[in-house]
Amino acid sequence: MTMQQRVLADGTAVSALCLGAMFFGTRTDEATSFAILDRFVEAGGTLIDTADNYAFWIEGGAGGESEAVLGRWLASRNARDRVKLSSKVGAMPMIPGTSWQESGEGLSPTAIRSALDGSLRRLGTDRLEVYWAHVEDRTVPLEDTVDAFASLTEEGKVGVLGASNHAIWQVERARAMAGRQGRAGYTCLQLSHSYLRPRFDVRPGNHMHGNVTAEVLDYVRTEPDVSLWAYGSLLSGAYTRADKPLAPSYDHPGTPRRLAMLREVADELGATPNQVVLAWLLDGEPPVVPVVGASSVEQLDELLGATELKLDDELRRRLDEAG
Repeated sequence: MTMQQRVLADGTAVSALCLGAMFFGTRTDEATSFAILDRFVEAGGTLIDTADNYAFWIEGGAGGESEAVLGRWLASRNARDRVKLSSKVGAMPMIPGTSWQESGEGLSPTAIRSALDGSLRRLGTDRLEVYWAHVEDRTVPLEDTVDAFASLTEEGKVGVLGASNHAIWQVERARAMAGRQGRAGYTCLQLSHSYLRPRFDVRPGNHMHGNVTAEVLDYVRTEPDVSLWAYGSLLSGAYTRADKPLAPSYDHPGTPRRLAMLREVADELGATPNQVVLAWLLDGEPPVVPVVGASSVEQLDELLGATELKLDDELRRRLDEAG
């Protein structure tokens, strides 16, 4: 099977849908994780996203479990050449029992290099296609972080660089700094983004700068080397599951109207609301790389169905103008 592709700033082709591996090795046991990975690759998926701190907040987790499971799967399937790996640094607590806000490793040059060494060891590889600054760290001079990340690309340990949960002005400042030096800078952005629109006067969870805004979309449209990746696209199941309530930031008059239109379009297409949301992201302007998680092969199959779903101009107009 061939899946729609995206091309990263260095020319690397990746699947338009990214498999998020956050809970592999914690909530999702190893056998199930392997089955999901096998199905994803069978369906033409090539892009897998993880982080060094996944998933320290789950009971029994300490961080690194996701990368370790991925490493064992890669080795057992001899699959390294068939996938592109994306991981992150900056939000791993250094003191057990604390949060990343309290003792996160941060983005100093020493922390970045140490974290990458650990990620490569757990994954059983010598290179990542994408490496991310997971969260902002304003305690470190930006030039130090920019230099550390650029050095990793120059050494061949990393392909392209990304910023997750960063204010767009911080991203632009870092990109400009790297550009003036003729060095690699951030070309990927990863933020929370979905069909429903949150209120921005309500803090978006743990990340002060975690949501896609109109300014972010405008920025990506005008920067041809930048790709936008979206986590939380399916709102932790809230589109389809009554036991998964929407976050307080979605409590506003526009939400019921957009939900009604989403369900109307899904019914017309014989699709699920989740599939319509992903199709809306995949073929939008700018196009988005959704990072989606699944806890079973059955869940993954539903999400894979979105890659074959096309929204014509009229359906997209109705979705865009609702709410």
